[in-house]
Amino acid sequence: MPELVVLTEQLNAPVPGGTGRYTAELVTALAATAPPGWTVTSAATANADRVVKLPRRALVALWERGLPPRLGPHVHAPTPLAPLPGAVVTVHDVVPWTHPETLTPRGVAWHRKVISRAALRARALVVPTKAVASQLQECVRVEVPVHVVPNGVTRLVGPPAEDLAPGYVLAIGTIEPRKGFEQLVRATERLRVPLVVVGAQGWGGISLSAPHVTLLGKVPDSRLASVLAGATLLAAPSLAEGFGLPVLEAMAAGVPVVHSDDPALVEVAGGAGTVVRRGDLASLTEGLRAVLADRDHTVEAGITRASEFTWEKTARGVWDVHAVRPD
Repeated sequence: MPELVVLTEQLNAPVPGGTGRYTAELVTALAATAPPGWTVTSAATANADRVVKLPRRALVALWERGLPPRLGPHVHAPTPLAPLPGAVVTVHDVVPWTHPETLTPRGVAWHRKVISRAALRARALVVPTKAVASQLQECVRVEVPVHVVPNGVTRLVGPPAEDLAPGYVLAIGTIEPRKGFEQLVRATERLRVPLVVVGAQGWGGISLSAPHVTLLGKVPDSRLASVLAGATLLAAPSLAEGFGLPVLEAMAAGVPVVHSDDPALVEVAGGAGTVVRRGDLASLTEGLRAVLADRDHTVEAGITRASEFTWEKTARGVWDVHAVRPD
């Protein structure tokens, strides 16, 4: 019986982030859309169907060099953590090249190494947007096929949160330099509106502490659904993204979105959000002001746009890259 092995090590990371969401949703959707006779197996150093009995660091070091343990002829790596020869690898963005200042020096070096290796030795690469596909060709020597397979959207439904100040702007993401949250704090302070941030504290020592800011940290989906339901709008002022899952999650929940002019965010939003200039406090402030004054004008467009993205479509696209087409 043929088997697709999906590497789920990202779920064991201290801060799984958006790639953790992608990994979890993808492995579930792949299993649900598996062609007749195929099975889907997760593999990682812990919390997986197949546990690789090695320390995480040792396993990563082996995989970086293309060394055993090998997991079979059909392997999907949802992140570049393990660019095994012959595996299909998802590359989420090219931030290590386009915005290296927003990552740690170690993170830049590591991601450049593993993505470059995957671009030479993988069976194929999966990227979430045409923007990433184009940037990848400019930044890296690519000798394998590159397939654009958009992410899906997780629809989060729940009653509005009752324990948060009314009329708040919401931001979702790991708190790190490239997310642009520091300027968002300043913009919402100017507008005198509350800001709620969902996401774990990442690197960079970013402090968002301010009287009008509520930091919720990492929350379960049930809580996130309620926080989304009570939001006036979602702000995504990121300097660089590969896709931008929170943008679609907000649109699917009927929450208007203000997002930066990062090419991937513009592509994903598809004109259903309000665009502001990256790194421009005045532009961000005015974009927020416009939507706060007329928050309904993009809601229907956002719901329609989000409906175009499903994890089932993502999974079928990944099966297709593996040259296995589900019925």
